[in-house]
Amino acid sequence: MMNCPYCLSEVSEEAVVCKTCSRDLYLFKPLLAKIAELEKQVAEIPSSERFENRISELEYLLEEKTKKNEKRSLLNWVGDIALYLIIPLALLLLAHWLIAIVYDTKMLYLRIISMILPMPFAYALFKKHPHKVLPWFFGVILLSVSSVIGMSWITSLVDHTPVLPQNLIEWKEVLEYAISIAFSFMTGMLLGSMSYANSHQYKKMGTSPIVKIILGFIGEEKMSPDALHNLIKKINEYGGTIVALGTTALSIYTGLKHVI
Repeated sequence: MMNCPYCLSEVSEEAVVCKTCSRDLYLFKPLLAKIAELEKQVAEIPSSERFENRISELEYLLEEKTKKNEKRSLLNWVGDIALYLIIPLALLLLAHWLIAIVYDTKMLYLRIISMILPMPFAYALFKKHPHKVLPWFFGVILLSVSSVIGMSWITSLVDHTPVLPQNLIEWKEVLEYAISIAFSFMTGMLLGSMSYANSHQYKKMGTSPIVKIILGFIGEEKMSPDALHNLIKKINEYGGTIVALGTTALSIYTGLKHVI
């Protein structure tokens, strides 16, 4: 049913003439049908209250998800610290106790173990997924310093010697030993990052400062896109390898210079 636009009396939708006022409805029927359709669509539009309730619901779900992600992130951090820093620290202290206290053998063996042991832990950490380097750089410092101080503390329990170095020469030797452990871990970080980048194609070409310097010297505009891509790829690959070799060499030098 619909209403006549002239007398507002009800008429059937099939009627072409109003039975009350006898006016022609033929020209108005499409317009009346369109109005009825629009009224139906307006009636189906959700109310503002319903929208507000839905928004509140989504905000609540987002807040809960954020809390879960933060909790999961904190647990991941705690797990990574325990697995990749505390365990290597415990193993280094155990190696020191066995080599220096139990078997009283050459310290060269301890230095070699100290240069090798942190590397696979750092490699496994950075190969798993990308990490921010700065927090783990401080973690490396904590690992190396704690290792050296812990070894000195173990020795002091047996020999009743001071835990901290007593002169500049001893401080220098302790610092170099800590640097050796740190460079070992950093080498593992570099190798793990390279492995992750190669397996996931994660490298961002051209973002490295070394790459930018070389490209600025050569001139990007003088090379084809394919040649430029291949050059950047090689620089990234070999650059990481060279840095890893450098940190390894520094770890060996600082770790063994006082025991060979």
